[in-house]
Amino acid sequence: MQRTAILLSLAPLALAQDPLPAPPANNLARAADGAPICGLGKAFHAGRRAALREALGSGVFVMRGEPGPRENVAFRQDKNFWWLTGVESPDVALIMDVDSGAEILLVAKPSAFRERWEGEIWDADDPWVKELTGIGDVRPIGDLLESLSGVLGGGKRKLWTSKGAAILLSGSYDAAGPYDRAREKDPLDGRVNRAKAFAAHLEQKFGAKVQDAGGAITKLRAIKTPEEVEAVRRASVAAALAMKEAMRSCRPGIGEWDLAALLTWTQARHGADGPAYAAIVGTGANSLVLHYNFSARRLRAEDVVLIDFAPEVDHYVSDVTRTFPVDGTFSEEQARIYDAVLDAQLAGIALVKPGARLSDVEEACRDKIKEHGLTHLMLHGACHSVGMAVHDPGLSHTDRLEVGMTFTIEPGLYDPETSIGVRIEDVVVVTEDGCEVLSKDVPKQRAQIEAVMREEGVLDWLDARPGR
Repeated sequence: MQRTAILLSLAPLALAQDPLPAPPANNLARAADGAPICGLGKAFHAGRRAALREALGSGVFVMRGEPGPRENVAFRQDKNFWWLTGVESPDVALIMDVDSGAEILLVAKPSAFRERWEGEIWDADDPWVKELTGIGDVRPIGDLLESLSGVLGGGKRKLWTSKGAAILLSGSYDAAGPYDRAREKDPLDGRVNRAKAFAAHLEQKFGAKVQDAGGAITKLRAIKTPEEVEAVRRASVAAALAMKEAMRSCRPGIGEWDLAALLTWTQARHGADGPAYAAIVGTGANSLVLHYNFSARRLRAEDVVLIDFAPEVDHYVSDVTRTFPVDGTFSEEQARIYDAVLDAQLAGIALVKPGARLSDVEEACRDKIKEHGLTHLMLHGACHSVGMAVHDPGLSHTDRLEVGMTFTIEPGLYDPETSIGVRIEDVVVVTEDGCEVLSKDVPKQRAQIEAVMREEGVLDWLDARPGR
């Protein structure tokens, strides 16, 4: 039975009825019920700082967090600074003596006026900052250069910072890096990013070449700790619940924007801090556009809808894609292409284990699509790393996989003659004996998808309400 027929049979529902179960406690900040928290916990972030000190070897490391936002949006901390400190508050900095392990956290100047407008800001008068972060030496941000001078001690010690682009909510280096480089090379602009400007100022102030610690941080981020894997799992749970709701609510006549809004709301209800990237909801010819994000077309019964959308939860993201028929039943041609993509993805997942490479997974996906005779419809590779960013740094296609590495497997086929674009994507983490599919709660067998699509959805419920 098609979705339109099901909708006609819906009886009006009581206004108080809730079509979704109560959301799980799927976000650490929300679990704290408004109290300040330190990221994934002070032990986790202290461990990341210790790992970075070991990687750098000697010298002094200094890094600034982000200032307050220039737009009317909620503040988001730079990913690397948050990874090292867990501090989600503006105008902060970290100094570490790599040799001795001494640490200084510099936080904002107290301002009752600012907090009256913006809420809690971590400042030098907050006694709980030391306890939450585990950093015993907390000073006002205005003391940054004086404090750094004291740690350097007037000698010629090596000075480190991270010179890479700042990555915030929905960001990744493959987007921010080219943007910053283009601006720097623009003859009518020429601005360097904030981190590079900071490094240049430090060199002028202290007369020492500032080394870039970004490479060491990137390498450490490639292997996720159990806390990080659990955060990616939380993001994947929220993504799965939202994707299933989109399947239930999908029907001809609604807009791509309806599904994008439903996905966003469902993800937020189940723990999302925001989107990992702009929602991709493409129907018909839009399903062929790899990063389509206009959400401007109505759904038609003969189309497939390709949804690639996942959230960020506790600074970690997921990346999930599903493709399904708008009317709830796969046509013969849709099924032919879909089955080839699913076979390819399952073949790739089967290859994941310690010691393998992403290139092995890619090859397994390609070989399976070749068996189906559809290689001419391939437009992209099948794998990329995932972590604090949807295209996380640190994992190349030639690296040997290790336990704790997280990445996507996302083969796709795109047929311009039929306007059928199919991509199936899941996030996996390498385990001792293979991998775990962190986004496994989203159906991907055709029969499972069609069964979910026969269920009542939130949009069905809303549209059936009397007096809407």
